[in-house]
Amino acid sequence: MRASVAVLRVAAAVAVLVAVVAQWENSLRDPGYRFVDFFGYFTIQSNLIVLFALLVGASTVLRRATPPRWTVALRAGATTYIALTGLVFNLLLAGLPSDDPYTVGWASDVFHRVIPLYVVLDWLVFADRGRQPWRRVWQFLAFPLVWVVVVLARGADFVPYPFLDVATLGGGVVALWCAGIAVSVTAIGALVVTASRLRLLDPDRPVPQRSGS
Repeated sequence: MRASVAVLRVAAAVAVLVAVVAQWENSLRDPGYRFVDFFGYFTIQSNLIVLFALLVGASTVLRRATPPRWTVALRAGATTYIALTGLVFNLLLAGLPSDDPYTVGWASDVFHRVIPLYVVLDWLVFADRGRQPWRRVWQFLAFPLVWVVVVLARGADFVPYPFLDVATLGGGVVALWCAGIAVSVTAIGALVVTASRLRLLDPDRPVPQRSGS
């Protein structure tokens, strides 16, 4: 079973890589393209974190030993961030009209639907993870907090999502959205930690063989 879990994780990591490359290649055609902007989106960053976490998870699951705590913490954080990406897009952004002709539709589906669903299921189903401490929830806040601070510091130079547009919404409304993001990360992180206490499928358990008739 270990090999099957590793194959699934590598396949998902490859899907992320292909989607990022495809979207990047198409974005290069945009006259206003800037490297720092493309890789400044939370969507791209969370998917790249997931890519790394999946490859690490595929490697560790093949070893017949308890995975190092840092690798499990990495998977937990990646699960939290990609779940946030999926929820924000599908609840807030998916229905909005898009004027970006350089968006690759299938890549967007990979970023916002396929990978979030797979990573959450991977965390829920496969039990090659230890019980995560509750302090992990507060640690999960660090990356989104730094990301928001950097985005807001850049001001009108870079507005990746409409709910962070201070010029249009005003500072007070954006502050409320930021508080909502913090609450969402905390809630998702708490669910991730809770799920770490479940054991559904253990990669160490051999697949039962059918006896011949």
